[in-house]
Amino acid sequence: MTKVPTKVRFYRLRNRLRDKLGGGAPGTITIAPDALAAAQAAIDKMAEDYPDWVQSHLDQLRVLHARCVDTREQRSRFYAEIRDIAHNMKGQGGTFGYPLISMCATSLYDFTSPRAGKTDNHIEIIKAHIDSMTAIIKGRIKGNGGEIGSELMQNLNRAIAKYEVSDP
Repeated sequence: MTKVPTKVRFYRLRNRLRDKLGGGAPGTITIAPDALAAAQAAIDKMAEDYPDWVQSHLDQLRVLHARCVDTREQRSRFYAEIRDIAHNMKGQGGTFGYPLISMCATSLYDFTSPRAGKTDNHIEIIKAHIDSMTAIIKGRIKGNGGEIGSELMQNLNRAIAKYEVSDP
């Protein structure tokens, strides 16, 4: 059998996104200073309310943790809900001046992956994440938290190591 030659056509489409952003050469896109200042003011306003806002997420996490303790057979479903909340929190923390929340939420997100363990020890690690984030918000620990932030993250990592090693 002989192969029939195939014609190939390449279409080069114009990059209209660059036009929408002001055109020009790469690296020359500028944002109006007043628009940038307005956006920063909006973020600063939201940052003031962030501790109250994130508290509702922490409350939801506590409820889901309790359900994991009470109903072992549904842990996979609760893990998925915990993971969704952690996903939202990991992006918000750094934006509003709480990068430690983002670090804890990222850890919790990774820890509750679909293939994660679901033993009682794993549930204790979820609780350690929630407790760490609660301490950060109650203490209004912004930035890296200095010595307190470092100690919180070390304690969380110790809890993870302790319960993973003693996992039945």
